Amino acid sequence: MSAGRRTLGFSWPALVALAALAAPRVALHDLDVVPEGTVVAALLAVGPPLCWVAAVLWRRPPRPFLTIVVIGALYGVFLAAGHQVFWDSSLGMDAPGLAGLEPGAREALLRGAAVMSSLVTGTMVGVVAGGVAVLLGRVLPARRREQADASRPLA
Repeated sequence: MSAGRRTLGFSWPALVALAALAAPRVALHDLDVVPEGTVVAALLAVGPPLCWVAAVLWRRPPRPFLTIVVIGALYGVFLAAGHQVFWDSSLGMDAPGLAGLEPGAREALLRGAAVMSSLVTGTMVGVVAGGVAVLLGRVLPARRREQADASRPLA
């Protein structure tokens, strides 16, 4: 068993898959497919972190807060990549305050800021969801070990 799996309670592919649950929102938002303020937009924003919390409550890793913060940081990577892919159709170069810069420098600055913002946003979503998971983990009883062992495959 890897050190990451012992600490986080999930394999790296599982952590990436959990983070990827939030990736469709990036494309749908950046392309204006789902307008802000709709029920669908709310579900796309809140649904994946709720899935992260549910997975942690079901699995009960040794460090649930850290586990979800890592998932959130991975989501931040998806968010940053999505914003870069859909840059021209969503974010673009509209920055009047930077009009004096060369176009290449302006684009590099804006893209870099978008990446940093995405990484911080994803990580902060993980911090909030991790806090919720820790609080719920203290309130909700853990599955009994016998039930958990009986439900796991033998292989």
